[in-house]
Amino acid sequence: TNPATKSTLFFKLPLPAPSASCFVPCVLYKIYSAQPTSSIMSDEVPVPADASKVEEVAAGDKPSAEEMTSKDYYFDSYSHFGIHEEMLKDEVRTKTYRNAIVNNKHLFRGKTVLDVGCGTGILSMFAAQAGAAHVYGVDCSSIIDKAKEIVALNGFADKITLVKGKVEEVTLPVDKVDIIISEWMGYFLLYESMLDTVLVARDKWLVEGGLLFPDKATMYMCAIEDGEYKEEKIAFWDNVYGFDMSPIKKLAMLEPLVDTVEEEAVLTDSKSFFDIDINTVTKEQLAFTSPFSVTFTKNDFCHAVVSYFDVDFSPSHKPMKISTGPADRYTHWKQTVFYLVEPLAASAGDTLSGVLKCFPNDKNPRDLDITIDFSFTGASGNQEWSQTYRLR
Repeated sequence: TNPATKSTLFFKLPLPAPSASCFVPCVLYKIYSAQPTSSIMSDEVPVPADASKVEEVAAGDKPSAEEMTSKDYYFDSYSHFGIHEEMLKDEVRTKTYRNAIVNNKHLFRGKTVLDVGCGTGILSMFAAQAGAAHVYGVDCSSIIDKAKEIVALNGFADKITLVKGKVEEVTLPVDKVDIIISEWMGYFLLYESMLDTVLVARDKWLVEGGLLFPDKATMYMCAIEDGEYKEEKIAFWDNVYGFDMSPIKKLAMLEPLVDTVEEEAVLTDSKSFFDIDINTVTKEQLAFTSPFSVTFTKNDFCHAVVSYFDVDFSPSHKPMKISTGPADRYTHWKQTVFYLVEPLAASAGDTLSGVLKCFPNDKNPRDLDITIDFSFTGASGNQEWSQTYRLR
């Protein structure tokens, strides 16, 4: 049992070989350990969250392991009902959006609303319930075909218009909208780059002084003890049934782990290191370099740093936020864990600081290339080093 995380394992299960003229698809299965037993022994099949995209990859046209990006694994996940089921069942996510919209009827009444990445249409229907004059939803996934049925079935056909296509390419029946709503957040907040699309919609359609839901986001950093799972995940490759498979160890260290971190594993305070005002931020500013510094509050060995985020709905009469930290209620975003090459012998009062650099991957901008320059100052000695990660 991993004391710091509820471990998540992914397996790619090939389907029966098709004819030579077809692509060979793979299905990603997620095996949960240390989860409630109902998540395993039930009729519900767990489906990976935002990153859970399936792509048909042409046999014989696969890049090397080092070159692979998320687009090599996934394709159009939002056409699959499972991803929407998981997001809708995320009560922190869905109830916060509902409360931010429905409890602010004074902001939505009589307004024209745009739902970017509308999916099943749940946010569009919340906006219609709140009294919007009309809601336009845009999504390039085929789930929008089901969303049209859902909208009509719930009596909103005259209030909600759904448009299939990319925000960058579609034309709306109106020139401007008063409010933009969108659930754009990915792992590590920015994975998948959907915020880029929201910014396009903002610049293209939002009236001057219009509102964004949510409108602000903050990223945080803390450090954790996670020796047992790091040993299981990383050191495992040093000796696999007597064979040295350490080349895979390098890949394992390269990829951050998206998982649930237990509050008890946290060794430091949590500090913000990157703030986004969605009203004013530009796409270029989302490729960022930010300093961070956390202070240890207990004596232990540190094996990783962890990032999580909050998003705020500050136009609300009663400000609301979604928080995704280790001390908060579970969300499907979980937390993002960056393992250190070597553990640190940390004592209360020691500091771990540095600079985090985050940029879109050159081959697939939806992926993120992350470099962290670390500096540890402690009773056991001072250290400086740099590590590179890829979120894909």
